[in-house]
Amino acid sequence: MKICLLFTLALLLSSCQPTIRELPMDTHPAFDLQGHRGVRGLLPENTIPSLKEALRYSVTTLEFDVVVSADSQLVLSHEPWFHHHISSHPDGRAVTEAEAADINMYRMRYDEIARFDVGQRIHPDFPEQTPQPSPKPRLSDALTHVLAHIQAEELPDVWFNIETKTRPEYYDVYTPQPDVFASLLYNTLRDLDVLDRTTVQSFDVNTLKAMRRLDPAVPLVLLVYNENGLDWNLEQLGFTPAIYSPYFRLVDRELVQSVQHQGMKIIPWTVNEPGNMVNLIRMGVDGLITDYPNRAIGLPEVCEKLGIEVPG
Repeated sequence: MKICLLFTLALLLSSCQPTIRELPMDTHPAFDLQGHRGVRGLLPENTIPSLKEALRYSVTTLEFDVVVSADSQLVLSHEPWFHHHISSHPDGRAVTEAEAADINMYRMRYDEIARFDVGQRIHPDFPEQTPQPSPKPRLSDALTHVLAHIQAEELPDVWFNIETKTRPEYYDVYTPQPDVFASLLYNTLRDLDVLDRTTVQSFDVNTLKAMRRLDPAVPLVLLVYNENGLDWNLEQLGFTPAIYSPYFRLVDRELVQSVQHQGMKIIPWTVNEPGNMVNLIRMGVDGLITDYPNRAIGLPEVCEKLGIEVPG
């Protein structure tokens, strides 16, 4: 009788454990061309038009950023406030540098956020941008529009690389705690059935740790801007991510080999000049993140990696 009771208890406990999904990285692009914030070089960043436009340039992944509103909506934005370079008040006034950080989206409902424009002013660092009136979209709306566009135009499926824009000094001021942020993102991706084609990236190791606790099968990406080296950065994270993503000027052939030897892919950011793209490909990187995917597919080296027609 005791054995039967123990067996029954074991079955009940096992049924309460979360289902561990298989890692989806076997379907990840062999060479991953990522459109940074959509196609930031040509259209306003982190907007639906920019994401859809990037699909014209053979990207295999759409990269973009998310923050959290006061009513727990995930919103596409590189900062948890309205940056003065691109933002306009609902009445059309430009957001100034002095006030920008005080227009805190974590203290605003999404209906308030959506009244601001982030597409009519050309970013001064990207003169090739075509202005287009755009609000900051919710993540759910952006993904829904992109998926519908892919289906309507019969385009190849793409991956999504979503960055959590947070850091420890932002917690409870500009962003929620890491566990809350990760849960909001995970639930949205699960509800839209895109978990198996999404990587989650961050400079904030705490958010990546929180996502890993939710679901170890979500491929995670460690973003790196410091010069402390591979071993130090992995030690801060505490586990080996699927992808190591350093600033491109930190990359050399030795780093590429070290990252790949430890079972990770290496995909540097943000690579905009064709010469740098070619040099990195020759080093053996597994992809590129760029504001200008249109420039990338003008290079024979990139086209060969993507298996598309080489320009004449």
